[in-house]
Amino acid sequence: MVSYRGREGYWAWVLHRLSGLGVLLFLALHIVDTMLVGFGPEVYNHTIETLYRNPVARVGEVVLVAALVYHTANGLRLIVVDFWEGADLIQRQLWYAAWAVFLALFLPAAFVMLRPLFVRA
Repeated sequence: MVSYRGREGYWAWVLHRLSGLGVLLFLALHIVDTMLVGFGPEVYNHTIETLYRNPVARVGEVVLVAALVYHTANGLRLIVVDFWEGADLIQRQLWYAAWAVFLALFLPAAFVMLRPLFVRA
């Protein structure tokens, strides 16, 4: 029996599921808030202002982007492992490569998204 509990494969598995659940939670919230258009523009606009126009929501958006980018990078790693013979032998290197892709895409996005919280207009 092969066991990788606590190693890169385990954490890739855990983080992939958590990021997927985070994205699913956002999609459910987005469906509900978009559905509010049916109750009129006042209800919709009030909900959007209340839920999304504050610093906590801005940080939540950054967490959402992190989940999306990680889930994508790790998903590409999984595709490589599934379709490239011998890739299972370099799982650790592929996981670190997925993290490199994640950081290269996420850090600039987080900077741009969070900058308005620290810079006065």
